[in-house]
Amino acid sequence: MRIVIISLVVVLAWITGFIIGVYHVELSHSSLTQYSVKVSTTTSLYQLGVLDDLFSDFNNVTGLNAKFDVLAKGSGEALRLLADGSTCIGFVHAPALEQEFITQGKIERLALFAYNEFIIVGPRSDPANVSSAVNAVEAFKRIYMAGELGLARFISRGDMSGTNIREIQLWNLAGLNPEGKSWYLKTGQGMSQVLIIADNLDAYTLTDIGTYMKLENQGKLRNLVTLKSDPTYLINVYSMYLSKTTPCDDPYTWYIAFKLRDYLLSRGQDLISIKYMGLLNPVKGREDMVLQAWLALTKLS
Repeated sequence: MRIVIISLVVVLAWITGFIIGVYHVELSHSSLTQYSVKVSTTTSLYQLGVLDDLFSDFNNVTGLNAKFDVLAKGSGEALRLLADGSTCIGFVHAPALEQEFITQGKIERLALFAYNEFIIVGPRSDPANVSSAVNAVEAFKRIYMAGELGLARFISRGDMSGTNIREIQLWNLAGLNPEGKSWYLKTGQGMSQVLIIADNLDAYTLTDIGTYMKLENQGKLRNLVTLKSDPTYLINVYSMYLSKTTPCDDPYTWYIAFKLRDYLLSRGQDLISIKYMGLLNPVKGREDMVLQAWLALTKLS
């Protein structure tokens, strides 16, 4: 009997300690004040303002008051920063490149949380007749031919962003290489800047629809029009990642990251739907379609 009582006391003490420990962890995390997490993101999300809105609402809902130090880069650079631990959370849209870093074990995908589409835009006169192309690959072939004839120019981001990577994939699918051509201009700039340059030069470019529509609504684009959409080759999927490096192996960082993931896939979906309708789409209700699109995009070379 004495042994049973002692064993019961030990078990109760262990359970009590466990509960107190869990409560202490939750309490300490819920009282975070200006805890800073480094974030890398694609420029399109940053320029749309969606991340600022999501972070602000996340802090309001959770009461965490976490500080997100955001570095807006092309997806290639954003992923590199994640892979070496310079940032701990990332938001990108380059599935093929994302898969490479996942395979290397450097990052972990937490969520596919939004999507929209890339579009090919260009001058109203459309000298390459892109609007009549059957798909995005044929559209790129037409731009190449028009460029060789001196009829068209193409503005490339040239920064290994998600947009630039998709552009390169389209050239590869078309079996063409525009590098070094006089009509092919690489800028190394963000999406907004590239659109303004293309607008000024009456040139073609590839853009996410959100950035294009934002600038168009602001009256900053006078000449560019949408010429080609393509649900097969131009769907644009945004994902959230967590760095698996030592600098990010911190309980506070992980806590915030997974809390943010949960928020993005719940209340955040509603915020995207309500405030960014037409610019960005939530994945809610279309999870399988978006996942299948992401998987297909990882196979594009």
